[in-house]
Parts: sequence; structure tokens; C-alpha cells
Amino acid sequence: MRPGTPILRHVAALLSGLLSQSKFGPLLQKARLGTWEPGSSLRLRQGVTRPIREFTNGDYTMYQNRITLIGFLGNDATAITSKNASFTVLSLATKSTYKDKKTGEYNGHTEWHRCIVWGKLADYAKTLKKGAHLAIEGELRSRESTNKKTGQTSRVWEVRVSSILKLDRAEKAGVEEGPDEDFNPEEDAA
Repeated sequence: MRPGTPILRHVAALLSGLLSQSKFGPLLQKARLGTWEPGSSLRLRQGVTRPIREFTNGDYTMYQNRITLIGFLGNDATAITSKNASFTVLSLATKSTYKDKKTGEYNGHTEWHRCIVWGKLADYAKTLKKGAHLAIEGELRSRESTNKKTGQTSRVWEVRVSSILKLDRAEKAGVEEGPDEDFNPEEDAA
């Protein structure tokens, strides 16, 4: 369909009418499907310091699927090759903690994330070991998975990784690793 067809004009008119009645005011300036024009249509939500739409290459993107996780690997990375494609699977643990108001105790919940790494990044990822502290960015993806034993299908959520940052913690200095006894700052100053 071309942008000037009657159906698209009708849809654009309906959308602009509906959106102009919303509490955010008119958001559409032109009926270009998939893009938003910059200008006075850019509104901020109350209490939010970023625009409703993200500005990219002169247009506003209408969708965003980005996830950032910081956690620890539960197992060594697993390199898999199937159907002439190779990838690496990471099992990343993130933890959230809260204080119980009644008992005063801290409770925690660990969430496990299946992370899939493709391409050259997969070659790096397969070297990662259990316990590594990582920051991972990527896209959240779902797929249908069938249990081979029962034949039952279920939806599986995975992170398709686009970047990995290894967060090394500073090593603790041992008792024998104190400051040099031979070092005298007054001698160096003279």
C-alpha cells in the first residue's frame, strides 16, 4: 500500500483523533506508519525524565526491546553446535533482596536467566567460568519448546546477548601483602 491510499488516510485520521483525546495530547503529526515526527508532539510523562518516544535517525522508534542484567554465572559457559550454527549458553543469576517489615529479616530471591550468545561474541563467552561477575545487554526473546519426554509445549524466555562486560572484583590483599617496609616517602622527596 502506498502512503496516500484511502485506507491509510482513514487509519491515520482515526489514530490522530484517538490520540488527541488522550491525556498526553496529540502525538501524531503525520500518518507515516512506523515513524514519529520530532517537534511539539514530543511530550514527557509525569515523573519521567525521558521522552515517550526515543529519537533515532531522525525518527522516533515505536518499540524497544532491551534488557540489561548484572549477575553471576551459575555454571561454566556451554558452547553448542547444531544445524551448522554455533552459539554459547550462559546461565546468569540475579538477586533481589528486601527487608520484611514484621520480622526485620532480609529475604532474597534469585532469578535465573538463560542467555544465548551468537557470532564472535560467542567465542569470547565460551571462555567464561562459573562465578564470573557479568553485565549483559541484549534482547528478550521467547520461543516454544517441546518436552521430549512428555511432548508438552511451553514458552521459554531467553536473552539474546549483544554485549558482555566482565566485572572483576578487586582482589583482597592478604596479610603478608602489606605496604613495602623498605619504602620511605621522605627519601623519594629529597
